[in-house]
Amino acid sequence: MRRGPGGEASLRRRRGPARLWVAVAALVAGTIWLCSSSSVGLFGASYRVQDVDVNKLWRTADSNGWRASSAPRTYWPPPPTESESSGYLRVRCNGGLNQQRSAICNAVVAARIMNATLVLPELDTNSFWHDESGFVGIYDVPHFIKTLKYDVRIVMSIPEITVNGKTKKLKAHQIRPARDAPVSWYATVALEKMKKYGAVYLTPFSHRLAEDIDDPELQRLRCRVNYHALRFKPQIMKTSSEIVNKLRSEGHFMSIHLRFELDMLAFAGCIDIFTPHEQKILIKYRKEHFAEKLLVPEERRLIGKCPLTPEEVGLILRAMGFDNTTRIYLASGELFGGKRFMKPFKAMFPRLENHSTVGPGKLEENTQGLAGSAVDYMVCLLSDIFIPTYDGPSNFANNLMGHRMYYGFRTTITPNRKALAPIFIDRAQGRAAGFEQRIRQVMFNTHFGGPHKRIHPESFYTNSWPDCFCQTNARNRADRCPPDNINDVLESQFQSEEEVEESRTANQTDSAGQTEEAMI
Repeated sequence: MRRGPGGEASLRRRRGPARLWVAVAALVAGTIWLCSSSSVGLFGASYRVQDVDVNKLWRTADSNGWRASSAPRTYWPPPPTESESSGYLRVRCNGGLNQQRSAICNAVVAARIMNATLVLPELDTNSFWHDESGFVGIYDVPHFIKTLKYDVRIVMSIPEITVNGKTKKLKAHQIRPARDAPVSWYATVALEKMKKYGAVYLTPFSHRLAEDIDDPELQRLRCRVNYHALRFKPQIMKTSSEIVNKLRSEGHFMSIHLRFELDMLAFAGCIDIFTPHEQKILIKYRKEHFAEKLLVPEERRLIGKCPLTPEEVGLILRAMGFDNTTRIYLASGELFGGKRFMKPFKAMFPRLENHSTVGPGKLEENTQGLAGSAVDYMVCLLSDIFIPTYDGPSNFANNLMGHRMYYGFRTTITPNRKALAPIFIDRAQGRAAGFEQRIRQVMFNTHFGGPHKRIHPESFYTNSWPDCFCQTNARNRADRCPPDNINDVLESQFQSEEEVEESRTANQTDSAGQTEEAMI
């Protein structure tokens, strides 16, 4: 059992055999208590780890009567017309596919806060992906605009204006928002600049809006963008569907996001398991791309900051009870360190696939850059079980875990790297007694993607419960389910707004007529 980031002193304390068995005993007791309090609802009130039926993991997690719902629960006025808008909001979303995805959600919320017109978000695809496709090459733009028509006004570009008889495009005033800027910043500083210049350009725009927002309707708007409006282009959806159908034709399958890649390993500082030549490559990459910082590999591993190796993933699955017939879809970029790291994993689980091996003809040329990541995203979303080996803010795995919760509490197995690290270190140092039992104690002490309270630093995009969920037989009025169809809810409110406006206009006309009659 890990004791947290206590450095070498903590490691020495952990090695004391007496204290180790006390820790293991405490972990067992804690696990039993957690299960009895229904934190692991998938298996019932209580269980012994050795009796767990791993086949139950192929089902969805226990929802406890909750279901996804991001429809407004209170009155939600329509977005401003062109003449009512405060101005135009441009954003440039940087990072990978899912960092950009959360940035797009934040941009829509920011536009709503500012009563602004949103210009279709720009994706910084070239610097990392060497991909010029942008938003229109990845997402279904008409669907995006139509789905959000009751939330924000969206245009493809900033319009032209006429100044002194000359027509030119309105220039947006560039601002660099602070990381996790509060709602108040957008409602004051950014809005003031927008009204002054007519348009603002927020760049870079990653993690630039605080995740903790007191207004639940703004949080539900985030979910409407993320899980309803952001739909990949038809070709990506078609390719993903073909892969899933092919995998499912032989039964259940799990997907694993293996983040054992050059950039992540260099960022994490986990270089001690590599050859001297490979370590030089990692150190060079880190110096070129990340801020200088002293990182001690073993300490990083002990606090859970190192991605799991392919062999560690295989050992975890085998300890949990999965056998070599398990069908696995591997979502990852190029693995660092070559085939030697994959060899032990393939020996344990030979039925491995990826979008190149299982996809339709000419798939590879159609899934480069962001599109390839999008296909992996959809296959992982639809898999029976999903396992992330590294989860960080707004990355591929984090967003997928949230999407799978929203998509019906689909089973997600999230390895606790911090709790697993001492177990793997003991094994590497020849202390393998009780290895599989210890692994199982860690792996079965989780919620498996079911509803659970969000605790910092867990992201809203990883766990939007209960904000974007409702309970079918709720005792608490705030948790009761609104009508199923979001558009019906918004359409009725939009029509109500129009009726109020028409009534107001009619009353003003009648009042004017009565005044005229009185004057005659």
